[in-house]
Amino acid sequence: MRLNALFLSAVLCAPAVSATAQTSAISSLRTSADLFAIAQEQRDPLMMIAAAKLRKTVSLRATERAPTGGTAEAGSALDWRDMLKAASAIAADDEMMMELIEDVRVETTKGVADGPVYSVVTIGPRGTDAYDSLPFTGGAYAEVYIEGKGNSDLNLYVYDAQGRLVCSDTDISDIAYCGWRPATTGSFKLEVRNKGEAENRYALITN
Repeated sequence: MRLNALFLSAVLCAPAVSATAQTSAISSLRTSADLFAIAQEQRDPLMMIAAAKLRKTVSLRATERAPTGGTAEAGSALDWRDMLKAASAIAADDEMMMELIEDVRVETTKGVADGPVYSVVTIGPRGTDAYDSLPFTGGAYAEVYIEGKGNSDLNLYVYDAQGRLVCSDTDISDIAYCGWRPATTGSFKLEVRNKGEAENRYALITN
């Protein structure tokens, strides 16, 4: 427990730099989501602050991308401000934690403003969203990430132009990730499948 606190403190004391400096922006988003989920389960404000600090390093660009027959919505993926708000609700009486929250809030992130693109969509119960033609560059590592609002299990599938499965993430959560390196430049089909009985609003993020 002590070591965990020291590790998180080191993360919080580190300077804010672009997520692309040492790891991909989408990997940083994924890590921050996992960290925040654990923090919520444990009601750990320090872990929430660390998740917010990591997420703040990523710059996202909105796009009007929508699944076949669907509509893109206004809104954003889970924001670092939401993470700090959750931490504040738990640590309202802890002066040191509140100071850490304020430090992350006012901290300026260094790095390029360019980043992954995202779109927001609501998928119905037991629904399937298909994105039929998303381009990726040959030889460059391709990443697809979805992040829901916690209402149901979302699964992600990626197919090539011949309909062959390239990657899938089917764990029981509404966070899913696929990464692969296309041999040639081309279009890929993505499917997001809602395995639950409730609708779920999710962000689709690609590099």
